[in-house]
Amino acid sequence: MVRIIAFFVGLGFAGVLLISFAFGAVAYFQEPPPPSAEHEYHREAKELHLASNGPFGKYDRAQVQRGFQVYKEVCAGCHSLNRVAFHDLAGIGYSEAEIKAIANQWQTEVPSVNPDTGEAATRKAVPSDHFPSPYANETAARAANNNNLPPDLSLMTKAREGGAAYVHSLLTGYQNQPAALLKQFPTSKTPAGLYYNPYFANLNLAMPPPLTGDGQVTYGPGNPKPTVNQMAADVSAFLVWTAEPKLENRHRAGLTVLIFLIFATVLGYLSYKNIWAEAKRKVALKGPLDPDNKARRNRAKAKAGIAG
Repeated sequence: MVRIIAFFVGLGFAGVLLISFAFGAVAYFQEPPPPSAEHEYHREAKELHLASNGPFGKYDRAQVQRGFQVYKEVCAGCHSLNRVAFHDLAGIGYSEAEIKAIANQWQTEVPSVNPDTGEAATRKAVPSDHFPSPYANETAARAANNNNLPPDLSLMTKAREGGAAYVHSLLTGYQNQPAALLKQFPTSKTPAGLYYNPYFANLNLAMPPPLTGDGQVTYGPGNPKPTVNQMAADVSAFLVWTAEPKLENRHRAGLTVLIFLIFATVLGYLSYKNIWAEAKRKVALKGPLDPDNKARRNRAKAKAGIAG
């Protein structure tokens, strides 16, 4: 009895939900919501071609190193990279000596404790340390950024739809608000202290343009010219690496497994043909000795090459 009552109660709830959905759908189509500035003027990320793209992608280590340089000189003053250690830089081609020098010269020291007094202190970073945050804590970070918290960039290309393409588009997408937007949506003027960027979800971004002009970062000899577009692409490539440092190993493992599965499939098919061909032959040669089946058995014997 209890089960029957529970069934009808559940059925009643399902019916109420279905009716609510139907009324909501009818209301939506009869009076659709008015268009918003975010819906009309938001842009999808521009396509970005990186060497790491695709199932066979590999990191362009020269580009990733340039991206690290852009992060170090432009982004590290505000954004942390707390899931990456200095010794991880060996994965993009830095030597042990270079890593030690990078850690020792890093602009932010590592929080520590003075062993003599027990008071808070800082020390130089070593290769085993993770990249230290540019701020002591979240409160300090918000205080320095008009109550906005700069996000950690370690997994940024995994956390945002579009990945590296989104990062690149955002960094190169700062512009003045279009006159058409202000004409169509007069109340959507970008507030003071924010910056218009059509690649950001709500169009207005608290972060000022980090890449302000060509040559902001000086690349070494043999590298491309450090234009805003090039620097944005390079730091995007670097952030792909911070989010997936084992990407190349994963691609190699996937290719190996794929080759194995193809080989195993071929072997399985050949085994099937070999085993069941003999079984079918035996079944064809046996059978009831009825007149209706005699012609079929004779054809099977002829096909198998057996006389009589």
